[in-house]
Amino acid sequence: MPASSPSPSRRALLTALPALALAGPALAAPPKRMTAYKTPWCGCCGGWIAHMRQAGWTVEVVEREDLAPIRAQHGVPDRLASCHTAVVGAYAIEGHVPAGDVDRLLSERPAARALSAPGMPAGSPGMEAAGREPYTTVLILNDGSTRVFGRHNGA
Repeated sequence: MPASSPSPSRRALLTALPALALAGPALAAPPKRMTAYKTPWCGCCGGWIAHMRQAGWTVEVVEREDLAPIRAQHGVPDRLASCHTAVVGAYAIEGHVPAGDVDRLLSERPAARALSAPGMPAGSPGMEAAGREPYTTVLILNDGSTRVFGRHNGA
């Protein structure tokens, strides 16, 4: 019995497969990488970094004695400061922001400069041993104004 030639749709698929294989890596999500700046003596920062790594982030840690210049460079005002500052793309992540909020920030890409969990809220990632209190994450917009981005622990 003579072999039949592939149908036009099958032929198109066979022709496209090598191109799809080459395009695969380009279509994949970009790697989740950030740089976290922390002081050498802060223990809770390590808990937050572990939380981010468990959520699939690659975190480069840079220890600095003074984080004020990093916060100033990224437009994070003192009133919204915490104990560490991470940088991912064009955004600063200030303090104990949950990984889900960081993922959402990068998905939505708002016109903002930073996302902050001001202070060191009990029950936030890295601060679980301190108990549990309601807290919000705050988006710092490019014009310096703020809005609530996320509510956590019943806030």
